[in-house]
Amino acid sequence: MENSIFDEIINRTETGSIKHDFYQMYGKPAGLIPLWVADMDFRSPPEVIDALKRHADGSVFGYTYARPEYFDVQRQWFSSRFGWNPVAKWNQPIPGVMFGVAATIRALTQEGEAVLIQQPVYYPFQEIIVSNRRELVVNELLQDADGRYKVNWDDFERKILQKNVKIFLLCSPHNPVARVWTEAELRKMGEICLHYGVRIISDEIHADFPLFGTRQILFPTLSEELAENCILCTSPSKTFNLMGLQTANLWVSNADLREKIIAECQRFFWFGISAPALEASTAAYRFGGEWLDELRQYLEGNVRYVADRLEAMRSEIRITPHEGTYLMWLDCRAWGKKDAELDSFFTHEAGLWLNQGATFGVGGSGFMRLNVATSRNVLTSAMNQLESALQKTRR
Repeated sequence: MENSIFDEIINRTETGSIKHDFYQMYGKPAGLIPLWVADMDFRSPPEVIDALKRHADGSVFGYTYARPEYFDVQRQWFSSRFGWNPVAKWNQPIPGVMFGVAATIRALTQEGEAVLIQQPVYYPFQEIIVSNRRELVVNELLQDADGRYKVNWDDFERKILQKNVKIFLLCSPHNPVARVWTEAELRKMGEICLHYGVRIISDEIHADFPLFGTRQILFPTLSEELAENCILCTSPSKTFNLMGLQTANLWVSNADLREKIIAECQRFFWFGISAPALEASTAAYRFGGEWLDELRQYLEGNVRYVADRLEAMRSEIRITPHEGTYLMWLDCRAWGKKDAELDSFFTHEAGLWLNQGATFGVGGSGFMRLNVATSRNVLTSAMNQLESALQKTRR
């Protein structure tokens, strides 16, 4: 690959970055290469930075509401990229996807009622269900002979029926197993839920990262009937590296559901996102298309690079087939190490900070999650350190 804007190494230490500065809080030694939490080591699109500078030049940071142009640029983005044409009134701006998930669970279920997730999955899913005193129900994903994850359909339907599930919390694309669900899979999930009266919350925060020729299908595009049964969560935060600005959107076309969810948001006196978040999000959706297209190519190159290096090392680490997101799911089970031993190896022997797979559910035991959204030079250093550590174990 020719030189890319994403090759730049940005020093993020001493910036308050969770990813780079909070080693002690997480019980990690300083100096590790951080490849864990899902933010990127890339500058946001220049138009986003310019928009924030213009806003700061105004010198007043007062109350605001989202203006029509905010919804217009989102509609243009979703229309051109996903063939979806949402209506502005469907949207409730929120500070983050998990805020929207929690508000929806509280609005549409009672304490003790069941919410279904598919582990191994983003661990706050479990935390938000349990902390809101709902019953956690798990439909464990299965792997085929190639390591690609798939839905256990018999278990999916049985759990819904036996546990009287009220909400299915879908992760699409799936974090951490890097699946981009097919239309057939999404439609089958949707129809089963519709049959049993289960509402679907579709967390599509990684929707802009289908890779290697896969196609992300926004859940509401499947049919009008399925759209009416769905609460869609999106955000420019992962796409354009805006996590610190706390900007996301809750899309609900069903008027009755929308009224209940907005009422729940208002119970916490939440009425919108901040002016800087609105300015940045608007600029990102309006001008960030070419930037994102180049980024996706760069990420594909990073995934290939890590896979090639691991193969060349003849290591016990296997790559789960990667279809989307910038988070690789590393299968280390062939080592036979316990999860604590695995984490200790990556931390103390290889000098790398990854996420432990076991935190994503029992099915994640023996895995590690690696964030490739960093410069190729950083990944090169990381793979060199890993190779050196592996060589020492073989002596």
